[in-house]
Amino acid sequence: MTDTQTRPSFIGWLPYIVAATFFMEYLDTTVIATALPQMARSFGVGPNSLSLGMTAYMLALAIFIPVSGWVADRCGSRTVFFSAIGVFTIASVLCGMSQNVAEFTAARLLQGIGGAMMVPVGRLIVVRSTEKSRLMQAISTITWPAIVAPVVGPPVGGFITTYANWRWIFLLNVPFGIAVMAAVVALVPNLRGSERRPLDLVGLLLSGATLTSILYGAELASQPGENPWIAGAFVAAGLVLGFVAFRHAQRHPHPLIDVSTLKIPTFSVTVVTGSFTRIGIGAVPYLMPLLFQIGFGLSAFKSGLLLLASALGNLGMKALTTRILQRFGFRVVSIVDVAVAGVFTIACGLLTPESPLAWVLIVVFVYGVARSMQFSTLATLAYADVAQPQMSAASTLWSAAAQMTIGLGIAFGAVALRGAAVFNGELSGHVFTLEDFRLAFLCAGLLTLVSMWGYWQMAHDAGQSVGGGSRRQDAS
Repeated sequence: MTDTQTRPSFIGWLPYIVAATFFMEYLDTTVIATALPQMARSFGVGPNSLSLGMTAYMLALAIFIPVSGWVADRCGSRTVFFSAIGVFTIASVLCGMSQNVAEFTAARLLQGIGGAMMVPVGRLIVVRSTEKSRLMQAISTITWPAIVAPVVGPPVGGFITTYANWRWIFLLNVPFGIAVMAAVVALVPNLRGSERRPLDLVGLLLSGATLTSILYGAELASQPGENPWIAGAFVAAGLVLGFVAFRHAQRHPHPLIDVSTLKIPTFSVTVVTGSFTRIGIGAVPYLMPLLFQIGFGLSAFKSGLLLLASALGNLGMKALTTRILQRFGFRVVSIVDVAVAGVFTIACGLLTPESPLAWVLIVVFVYGVARSMQFSTLATLAYADVAQPQMSAASTLWSAAAQMTIGLGIAFGAVALRGAAVFNGELSGHVFTLEDFRLAFLCAGLLTLVSMWGYWQMAHDAGQSVGGGSRRQDAS
């Protein structure tokens, strides 16, 4: 790795700069859902017609995330990061100025390209520039946008579309983008890979096809009017393609996604076991707003206000994450926290319109705390034992897995809810009752609890290189 322009005195600012871009991208993605009806009216089409724009963004992520590490190694991480923020900001302006579905779709495609490079390369900059002793705090900082944005996005989107105009959802990115680009030029080092690897075109095609198929299937599964069997077929095809891509990566001398990083136990558990955890926990942000709006009969805005309890849990936990991991270690925290997350995911399904407001807020709050703790734990542990030459490969694989499991979490929640409706006698699977939600949350909670087995197999001193479990180790 080379860096001709490192500024050591400013390294401490890197996680905050990267976190700002992450929040901009994640919030933009989550607030759009609440604005779709108003956008559809503005374009003179039905809400379903805008799904093409959502799909275009998703496909851009699927294609360009796998190649982000290779591009950063070739062109320099600061160069790519700065360019990605610029592309994302310009595309946001184009989204806000769109006059029809075609213009919006093209703008979202461009925005997806920017987002696909911005998030993984930003994470790569942080893990490459931060000492192991400070990595836990740095990862905790850049993780909170992914945890908070899906929760605060719906109420923010509802407020903007209700009291302003949907175009401001995109135009608000402009001042943030300009400010962050200025900070990147001033403070971010331009890191490059130590080895110039040829581009693995076959790996690019296979990885892109894998993520595209899985994410598109997840998108179909989350749409009420779509056939769940078709959605399942896309996901299944994606998993098959993923296996082919995995075998290709094992044989290729310079694979685009280097799966040899999975031989590192701490990294492997965050990718493999962590994927099951993220799918189970990730189903809740999809199910919970539907529970409040369909099951409780609340408006979208009131539903969003209840979800703020989860955001408070997310934010409140950030101040304690590092100290908890240092005190108890990654293994103990992972086991206990995933148990709490699973139990309170199931508890979400036991809520009714008659439940006391205080109890509803407690359940949602504790879920938010557990979600925040587990996601931060996984994100930090992932790079604990990864050597510098493998950082780019690990970041690429981690980003691809995280993006895939976000989509699969939504798909799992949608399929579980529809399956529950069919099980309870609604043959079409489109009319949902409280009993349906109870079963769907039960499925999500059980999947989360099952993933506990992988954490149980972890070494007791896992993550000690970044400060986790140091007290336990010293005591022994």
